[in-house]
Parts: sequence; C-alpha cells; structure tokens
Amino acid sequence: MIKYQFKIRTRDGLTVDNLNIQGRDQADAERKLFQMYPKSEVTECHEVIGGTSRDEGLDLGGILALISKQDKEG
Repeated sequence: MIKYQFKIRTRDGLTVDNLNIQGRDQADAERKLFQMYPKSEVTECHEVIGGTSRDEGLDLGGILALISKQDKEG
C-alpha cells in the first residue's frame, strides 16, 4: 500500500490539508477519499514515502552510507 497526502476543497468550500490515505494506487486512495468527503475537489496530491513526500526524495545510497558511517563510529 502506498500513502497519499491530499489537499481538498469540500462541497461547502472549506479547505482541508494533510489528509493521508493509503491505497494500492492514487485512484484507489481517491476513491476512499470521496467516500469520506463526497462532492469534494482534490486541489493537491502527493505520494508519501517513509513519512516524507516523494518530492523530497529517498536516496537508498545515502541511507546505506549513513548506516556504514554509524557502524565505523560505534
């Protein structure tokens, strides 16, 4: 399952930020979103990985280097 973070405008015109919903893909997450907020409009959607948005990136090489650095120090 992948986590998606949404920003929506409800049918009443209110903005709701940081809605985190898991789904097999974005369409599945949006389906769940519209069950909770019918007739709402998605204004933003970001895929979230490990607590950070995918836009921020997740570098496996950097993580491994950090682990090996900690092993050498310890």
